[in-house]
Amino acid sequence: MHSAVFLIEFGAIILGLGLLGRVAGRFHFSPIPLYLLAGLAFGKGGLLPLGTSEEFVAIGAEIGVILLLLMLGLEYTASDLVSNLKTQYPAGLVDFALNAVPGAVAALLMGWGPVAAVVLAGVTWISSSGVIAKVMSDLGRLGNRETPVILSILVLEDLAMAVYLPIVTALLAGVSLAAGSATLAIALGVAGAVLFVAVRYGRVISRFVSSDDPEKLLLVVLGLTLLVAGIAQQLQVSAAVGAFLVGIALSGEVAEGTHTLLSPLRDLFAAVFFVFFGLHTDPASIPPVLLPALALAVVTALTKVATGYWAARRAGVGVKGRWRAGGTLVARGEFSIVIAGLAVTAGIEPALGPLATAYVLILVVVGPLTARYTEPLAAYVTRRRPSDGPRLAAAPSPATSSEAVEDQDPAGRA
Repeated sequence: MHSAVFLIEFGAIILGLGLLGRVAGRFHFSPIPLYLLAGLAFGKGGLLPLGTSEEFVAIGAEIGVILLLLMLGLEYTASDLVSNLKTQYPAGLVDFALNAVPGAVAALLMGWGPVAAVVLAGVTWISSSGVIAKVMSDLGRLGNRETPVILSILVLEDLAMAVYLPIVTALLAGVSLAAGSATLAIALGVAGAVLFVAVRYGRVISRFVSSDDPEKLLLVVLGLTLLVAGIAQQLQVSAAVGAFLVGIALSGEVAEGTHTLLSPLRDLFAAVFFVFFGLHTDPASIPPVLLPALALAVVTALTKVATGYWAARRAGVGVKGRWRAGGTLVARGEFSIVIAGLAVTAGIEPALGPLATAYVLILVVVGPLTARYTEPLAAYVTRRRPSDGPRLAAAPSPATSSEAVEDQDPAGRA
């Protein structure tokens, strides 16, 4: 009987997620907010709380995080990461200063203490790579001149997580300064070692993993990822970071084949992860934090736009591309929920989970809109400004002409 109830509950969850994904696809927006709302509806204090399948959903959610980070790591090679660190680190520093600080200040103003401040700083800092990648693809901007700038910032954020997550894990566990320092040293050592091996022996690893049989390739890569993630977690390094580093170590045809094979699994378990986070948030706890979440969303949306604009300007991208870069970076999603989920599990601040849920819900909906409309809105506002005086109807200056060229993608579209 217990088995039958579990199958009914879990089957209903998967079917519901599929239907919600269809609805999101029909209206061309991310399904993440719908998954979160589904979790709120069937979690504690929801319309119909689940019971039997909750433990399995928790395991599925952990696998979802691991697969999200593995697939993200597959998008980059170790040499790309080293190159981005050398050339784009100023943009990463500006990104941290403009977007992590508001979260930390907000937590301190609400009296949550320094540990919650560090957690909320991470929630507001990290953009959603998954949502942003889908938005750029949907808008046909993958070939635009600002796209490498956007990807560089996302890569730097992902790399920063390799340092940030162990720090947060140690703080939430309440370990001593010495133990926390040891944890961070281990995390940096493991990350550095994996990056070195990936740069030096990436082809060897890929040949070892490679197989013409999709079944064998799937089993080896998935088993290796879960094994490394488990070892990383045992060493008090985030399992998600371990999975990310495995993805970086794989390259070439192996990375492409793995991406194709694991994409459906990633989508399934990632959806379960977002539902799981919603299951552990009481809907009644969201209204009290809705106003702070909205204020924080407005502030950090503007700071992300400023980050993208500055980084694109530094890279020599034209004005239109700068606004597009800023608007595209606004969306928050999977990483923000992962960070908040760690805090919710540790029980450091009851209101942090609801605030993070409301915050992500707002920005995961607003993000695709800012990506599409920030540049046209900026152009409209610029045109509405009063002119400083009469202008001659002369041919555009060389600077203007080159800027117009910079605003176009390789296909010539503005």
